[in-house]
Amino acid sequence: MDELCFPLLALSRLRMGTDGKGVTTLVAGAGCPLSCRYCINRRLLKEAPQKSVTAEELLESVRIDDLYFRATGGGVTFGGGESLLHAEFICRFRDMCPPEWRIAAETSLAVPREHLLAAISGVDEFIVDCKDMDPDIYRRYTGGDVRLMKENLEFLLASCGAERLLVRVPYIPDFNTAEDQERSAEALRKMGIMRLELFEYVVRPE
Repeated sequence: MDELCFPLLALSRLRMGTDGKGVTTLVAGAGCPLSCRYCINRRLLKEAPQKSVTAEELLESVRIDDLYFRATGGGVTFGGGESLLHAEFICRFRDMCPPEWRIAAETSLAVPREHLLAAISGVDEFIVDCKDMDPDIYRRYTGGDVRLMKENLEFLLASCGAERLLVRVPYIPDFNTAEDQERSAEALRKMGIMRLELFEYVVRPE
């Protein structure tokens, strides 16, 4: 079997309330198809040295918090960058880690469909950052095409159900308004999204 590796940028332990249920460890990886204007990881993605790790090596690094994961229903959340660029690795890790751990993936869904197909069996929860449902706002902010995100979201709804999806809808200063944010949320509800998180970006000077 060929050995899969993950381009590890950072590990953040003992997180609560930001990456899904319970205590989590955020595993940040390199690579992203979008160019979001307020990306909090822009410098990290461009400048941080990457450490290539196998699933076994990552498991050894995060198992220190096994008791916290089991006691709280938490686990490991893959982020980045775009976590689903590494879908096959995530599934390999899922096969190795304790079944009680919850595996989540933070994603923009701006990836080809085959990455979703590869991820479904290994990801318990998809945490989707939709940016905005308006095509012009989405393009100005991310440089991408909102249709890809929408089509992938519809695919996940049909394939694994709304209960495995948490969709985050930001108010982004200088790019959308509170009214735009609510319009996006309403469009997502009509699609069948049940779990929404509305919040405001805090923009800091670079």
